[in-house]
Amino acid sequence: MSQDVRQWLAEIKHLQHKLESAYKERDEALSSAANWRRLYETEAQQRRTETNLSQQAIADLKERLQTTQSSPLPKLTGDVPPAIAQKIASLDTLESLQQALAQALVECDRLAQALRAEQTDHDQTRKSLTAALGETVDRLAKERAAIQKGQHPH
Repeated sequence: MSQDVRQWLAEIKHLQHKLESAYKERDEALSSAANWRRLYETEAQQRRTETNLSQQAIADLKERLQTTQSSPLPKLTGDVPPAIAQKIASLDTLESLQQALAQALVECDRLAQALRAEQTDHDQTRKSLTAALGETVDRLAKERAAIQKGQHPH
């Protein structure tokens, strides 16, 4: 009879150890998932900030372009940096004005392409991080299921 009690006590201790191990693995998986989520959120915030800055730059360029197109001699305000005001003042021929406009349009197009590339990169990063997070959650679920069945997780 005491042999049976010792066996049961040994089995209980063994199961307690397995349970502690399973809890530790679960906590590690949850910590990993939280870390991935934090990294994803940081990356997403950076992408949103970059996107907003790029969109603002494009809007500013479009506004400047419309102003330039609507009036042949744009009036400068106090907001124009001196170097730009000097460059505008030096545009005394139609050819130089057209060249400056072409450069501005090229820059606007480049910024639009950069914005699209950033958006594509953001989408790819989001997909990658979401997949990694999903894999972590799936692994945690499998380990929980294995623990509930009394199996030792891999």
